[in-house]
Amino acid sequence: MKRFLLLLLASVMWMLLPARAQDAEALGALVGVLKESDDPGFQLDILKGIAAAFQGQRNLKPPKGWGAVAQRLAKSPNAEVRQLAQSLSLTFGSKAAMDALRKVMVDGKAKLPERRKALAALVAARDAKLPEVLRGLLREKALRREALRGLGAFEDRKTPAAILKIFTKLNTAGKRDALTTLASRVSFAKALMKALGSGAVKANELPADIVRQLRAHGVKDINAQLDKVWGVSRSTPAAKLAEIARYKKLLMADAAMPADLSHGRMLFNRACVQCHKLYGEGGEIGPDITGSNRNNLDYLLTNMLDPNAEIPNDYRTTILRTKDNRVLVGVIRRSEGQSVTIATPAEVVTLAKRDVAAIDPQNFSMMPEGLVLAFKEDELRDLVAYLRGSRQVALPNKDN
Repeated sequence: MKRFLLLLLASVMWMLLPARAQDAEALGALVGVLKESDDPGFQLDILKGIAAAFQGQRNLKPPKGWGAVAQRLAKSPNAEVRQLAQSLSLTFGSKAAMDALRKVMVDGKAKLPERRKALAALVAARDAKLPEVLRGLLREKALRREALRGLGAFEDRKTPAAILKIFTKLNTAGKRDALTTLASRVSFAKALMKALGSGAVKANELPADIVRQLRAHGVKDINAQLDKVWGVSRSTPAAKLAEIARYKKLLMADAAMPADLSHGRMLFNRACVQCHKLYGEGGEIGPDITGSNRNNLDYLLTNMLDPNAEIPNDYRTTILRTKDNRVLVGVIRRSEGQSVTIATPAEVVTLAKRDVAAIDPQNFSMMPEGLVLAFKEDELRDLVAYLRGSRQVALPNKDN
């Protein structure tokens, strides 16, 4: 009977909490339920509900009785209960939780999933000591991608040099994470532009969405250099039709030449897989193109060269600017309560609304114009051949 009443109370409070995330009474009731329960599975359900309600928040006032409950949950036989309780303590501003999570994150003997969760929690909490630690983790292959993405959350002058130092050693996915972070802040972007000028980063390594992110800063010098090294996309309808006709003629003339489908897949992974799913692999920001009319060259070129002709609402771009001068370009997935979630080609980011300076909806697709500008003619032939194919192919050995 007691368990039934606890479950009923928890269910009511859990439904209220996401809508009233700052409701001390509702949260206090849930903490009371946690205090009374000895069932790890039940505790885990409650903790997940609280964590979901406070996603993206930090330095919140802890609810009454949380300290004692957190100490109790820290001894739980369920590892996920222990981890969630610790993360919530971090949300409530616990320095002890922050210190403990740092130790887990840098412990090479700890389980990798636990280290990743610790890293994510510390990034969300904006741990001021984290940038230096993350730069150290760039040397660890297992956590390198998480470290590259996490560094974007902090304005730190040492970050661009640390990322650019390892850039040539990164695989395709790692380079995208690096470029996303380098494009996220003006100070980082200027270092990236310098690397482009010296040849340390090749212009054709910049995907179109990264170029869009760089242009979103509105810095004249950055845009001028992008025009020079990457190109300018012409957006008038007549120019688009002429561009489609030109590329169709080029590809039709090359039809007799053998295409390298594996190379085409590598190019797809470099420029498209972050947003589009094909053969069950890829992102979900854009449509799944596995079942689309890909074999039709006109259809394919129209969608690649004129993505803004028809824009489904679910794929319209939003530029989100934070108060600490970070720019994120993506699709808003959720905006309710005290937080907002944006899906970018690199990651899904949840932020407290109090940290957001502006949310600017755009009247264009998440798929950028100028996608083909980054490809040479033979690369475009390989990419299009891969996209028009009917089966998956292996990646080149060097990109596996």
